[in-house]
Amino acid sequence: MKKPAVVIGLGEMGSVFARGLLRIGIPVYPILRSHQMPESLLQIPDPDIVLVAVAEKDLHSVLDAIPRQCHDRIALLQNELLPQDWMSYHIENPTVISVWFEKKKGQDFKILVPSPVFGPKADILSNALKSLGIPTWVLTNDEELLFQLVRKNVYILTTNIAGLVTGGTVKDLWFSHQSLARAVASDVMDIQEWLTGRTFDRDRLIQGMVDAINGDLQHQCKGRSAPARLAGAIAHADKANLTVTKLREIASGVE
Repeated sequence: MKKPAVVIGLGEMGSVFARGLLRIGIPVYPILRSHQMPESLLQIPDPDIVLVAVAEKDLHSVLDAIPRQCHDRIALLQNELLPQDWMSYHIENPTVISVWFEKKKGQDFKILVPSPVFGPKADILSNALKSLGIPTWVLTNDEELLFQLVRKNVYILTTNIAGLVTGGTVKDLWFSHQSLARAVASDVMDIQEWLTGRTFDRDRLIQGMVDAINGDLQHQCKGRSAPARLAGAIAHADKANLTVTKLREIASGVE
């Protein structure tokens, strides 16, 4: 019998991973938001992986509650994720996946592009998703992981924030409003570089965003979280004294 997995949060995304883990013969113990944690986690016998699949807004409270003895088994999948999110809780080497498929209620998953994963439990997550027909690839170093996390953030923030202006699909955004998309992406990349303290190949980031756009041209730009993403981006820019002219224009309704 394989060691069990813990999945914290069994929403749409957590349920996909739980199904994949079960398909490769790994017992799954769910922990829901209504459960007491860390008590519930400590009752599970020697889990091999602890997958945090809660909503973005719940991530920090969950990480704060996970016992130290489980830190080397943590796996993360949230959007707008960066190393500072786990390092602030003294989690040094988590497994992290940049998820490039979506799952909505009442529908099966939809794949945009393969999902990159890195960390000590990367093979477990990769094999679990591949058992469902979801393509992944295992990264070889944390530098590439950081790039892939920033790439996902650029895609999400650019399409959501520009979508507040254009509405419609990512196809409409890129092929009919590309100058707007590039201006928003430039501001977003300024923020990502400030948050990480690194500089990135911006042409490569843009190409990574375009690859994802082409992966699902009918993907809607403006999700429910778009206003909050814009507000969060501007809050970061204010702390960093960044101009982010296009983001501020959109927030003020000038665009």
